[in-house]
Amino acid sequence: MPTVKTSYLGDLRTESIHLQSGSQLVTDAPTDNMGKGEAFSPTDLLATATGTCMLTTMAIVAQRDGIELAGSSAEVTKIMSQTPPRKVARLEINLQLKTNIVLTEEQIKKLENTAHKCPVSLSLHPEVEQVVSFEWI
Repeated sequence: MPTVKTSYLGDLRTESIHLQSGSQLVTDAPTDNMGKGEAFSPTDLLATATGTCMLTTMAIVAQRDGIELAGSSAEVTKIMSQTPPRKVARLEINLQLKTNIVLTEEQIKKLENTAHKCPVSLSLHPEVEQVVSFEWI
């Protein structure tokens, strides 16, 4: 069974439906590539997927260990290549992590390693530079 159905709406805009939940998502081409930039671009979704995957996988591991990460966040900066072909060249991911307990160095290392090994991060082409910083607050 398909996961997502995407329809092209015209004017460089798409609408995708997550078939299991019915959630909808609209994309636009970015303003630097003939679009209006009125919604996420496909490459914005790549950046979003990376940050959300890191937070989600860290939260799964944390939850197993009795650690709560609610209130944590990710800021992702997407940098496009300056030379053809057009592609994402670099993602700068700043994770701001809030916990319900004081973590040991071992717990921090385990969670940070989890972020680096999230499925989206591992699925990116090796040429996409991923710079990840962790801020434990």
